[in-house]
Amino acid sequence: MSREEAWAELERAHTGILTTLRSDGVPIALPVWFVALDERVYVSAPAHTKKLQRVRRDPRVSFLVESGERWAELRAVHLTGSARIVDDPARCDHVQQLLDEKYARFRSDRSAMPDATRQYYEVATEIIEIVPDDRILTWDNARLGVESPR
Repeated sequence: MSREEAWAELERAHTGILTTLRSDGVPIALPVWFVALDERVYVSAPAHTKKLQRVRRDPRVSFLVESGERWAELRAVHLTGSARIVDDPARCDHVQQLLDEKYARFRSDRSAMPDATRQYYEVATEIIEIVPDDRILTWDNARLGVESPR
């Protein structure tokens, strides 16, 4: 995929896999909701989560989106780069608005959540910005011209 096609794929994707590093170097890969904006990826997280601690300690991250069920349909974009916690309130508000628009119909009604779950999420949030390096790994098996058996 071209760079433009890769970013279009990122914008279309629903869930990404964010990988951060523990202090002992072990990678932790977690599914996240996100938005792609200005060739950056943004993720919101409750302020108390360990992924924020890991980003603060070691900004190296990777981010993956994929789609397709059959081998010939598999598509993916994999970014590596660095992450930081956004400290610009206007940028945070804008990203949160975009996240709310993208995921509003998928969110659970907080009043229907168990108390412990609701309390976990009803806290201050922070925004992680992923700045990719120049290497974007992509694949689109449909371009290989081989059909998978049905």
